[in-house]
Amino acid sequence: MQTIAFIGLGNMGGGMAANQVKAGRTVRAFDLSADALIRAKDAGCTACGSAAEAVQGADAVITMLPAGKHVRSVYASDILPNAKVGALLVDCSTIDVESARAVATLAQEAGKGFRPADAPVSGGTAAADAGTLAFMVGCAEADFADVESVLEPMSRVTIHAGTSGAGQAAKICNNMLLGISMIGTCEAFALAERLGLDAPKFYDISSQSSGQNWSMTSYCPVEGVGPESPADRNFDGGFATDMMLKDLRLAKEAAISSGGVTPLGGQAEALYAALSEAGLGGKDFSAIMEMLKRGTVKP
Repeated sequence: MQTIAFIGLGNMGGGMAANQVKAGRTVRAFDLSADALIRAKDAGCTACGSAAEAVQGADAVITMLPAGKHVRSVYASDILPNAKVGALLVDCSTIDVESARAVATLAQEAGKGFRPADAPVSGGTAAADAGTLAFMVGCAEADFADVESVLEPMSRVTIHAGTSGAGQAAKICNNMLLGISMIGTCEAFALAERLGLDAPKFYDISSQSSGQNWSMTSYCPVEGVGPESPADRNFDGGFATDMMLKDLRLAKEAAISSGGVTPLGGQAEALYAALSEAGLGGKDFSAIMEMLKRGTVKP
């Protein structure tokens, strides 16, 4: 039976760890939150007193942490000194590309045959609970099959993006595109309403025309239109505005460091910052619809 160490049991990590248990794996879990550890234990995980304890003897270590500084810290102080020789080290956090590459280098230089991978996710909390996340993986080609196998209980699709850091690059570019497309979709629906168009009718037309996009047809920001989405739940659940803002800021940092130009990404960051500052950071990122309808968001 494969043993998995899972570090970071928040809104995403808790469901992900539970799916590892459902797949018949032994899961040694750790989180700084006592409540998160209780939930993990109820889901069948073995609760550990520290990250260092959790990784001991594990075949694979999965981390799901808030930011690059947390990943760097737990790798340096807990994972690399205590994980067993040859362990697969899979970071599913969304962090900056530089940190992803730095921890991979540290793992490779540790002299214990570690196999690092950055594997950020797309799909939100519902997909984390259902085991239908999309993973974008940066790792050595020779390690990808093992990474894919470890991620399988949590995954709808797992794609090899390239070497270390490529998974994070793919994630922030994808989410920048998502943030931009959601704003465009919301603007179109808000304008359609002002022009007297019925929202379901506009959906029927645009979803089959050149304006069709994922934000419209799979995650429509209008209540009662298209498949069920956070708009049908007062924008609760889903992918929080503050998380989208984090990813847009990571994209901006990556653009600056690489000499890239992302004007629409910058505008999207400004709009989501305004939404967060208005006290809606915990709402789904499609809640930008309500702000645009009221005309109160200004980049």
